[in-house]
Amino acid sequence: MSQRKPVYIIAEAGVNHNGDFPLAMEMITVAADAGADAVKFQTFKANAVVTCMAPKADYQNRTAPGSDTQFEMIRKFELGEEAHFRLLAQCNHLGIDFISSPFDLASIDLLARMGLRLLKIPSGEITNLPYLRKIAALGKKVILSTGMAVLDEIEAAVQILLEGGLSKPDITLLHCITDYPTPYEDVNLRTMATLMQAFPGIAIGYSDHSIGIEIPIAAVAMGATVLEKHFTMNTKMDGPDHHASLDPKHFARMVASIRNVERALGDGIKQPTRAERSNMAVVRKSIVAAGTIRKGQPFTPTNLTTKRPGTGLSPMVWDDVIGKIAERDYEADDFIWR
Repeated sequence: MSQRKPVYIIAEAGVNHNGDFPLAMEMITVAADAGADAVKFQTFKANAVVTCMAPKADYQNRTAPGSDTQFEMIRKFELGEEAHFRLLAQCNHLGIDFISSPFDLASIDLLARMGLRLLKIPSGEITNLPYLRKIAALGKKVILSTGMAVLDEIEAAVQILLEGGLSKPDITLLHCITDYPTPYEDVNLRTMATLMQAFPGIAIGYSDHSIGIEIPIAAVAMGATVLEKHFTMNTKMDGPDHHASLDPKHFARMVASIRNVERALGDGIKQPTRAERSNMAVVRKSIVAAGTIRKGQPFTPTNLTTKRPGTGLSPMVWDDVIGKIAERDYEADDFIWR
């Protein structure tokens, strides 16, 4: 078993910039400093995404209370085309990948013009046939979140992407629960194993909306190849996603913990480490005399015992030694040699 590639960690800025461009720029710096591989935004025009009277989701009502509609709420978070290119330039300057989730067809075109190598399909678009076909036609790497979907819907979406020209290595599926924050009992991380079995040849990852860093770390230990997690400059800010996000300090701690877990996972080969090899002689045992044994006496379970260090005969040959005749005198703790 060879060591796998490092988990690709996406710092999900989303709309946690609240439509404030300087704040969005600052979030890129924070994500880069935390060690994330990519920072992800959301690209949309509110009037192309929702009807003017579309209600807010339950979690949006909880985390962003008010009488405004979903349209009025998300319109505040729009970032224009110039802002996108400036954010991309900042990412290039800091050496972190820029990713965005397009929520409408025109936004797909914008991201294509930006020359991105990777596009993220949000959970809500998994049943959007024209959207999926347009994404596939670009021939780019795709990460598809599967929140709210059943296996049949995921299979249909993957098939559309494949028929559109993508190959399995171009696609990554993220297990995801579209609830902010996601209760631990709803996370169902074992779904990752289900996806791995259902979609051989397609990479599987996890997009987390739970509180804290435990679940992302567990997802990595279970084999996630991509890990996405929301972050914010302040979890108490107004907005729909801040409460389910990590602040900069905790996001950096999550990244460091994931890298530690990756190192600990190893290659799966059961063998002594370099440190263990030097300890083997110290902590293993040898067959030694339990007391005085005279030449010509037989070795018995009574006059033999096992003690450290392990530089003599291994106790695993105990049965071969019992009954043999001592060829010399032994005192207590002397190594027994055949």
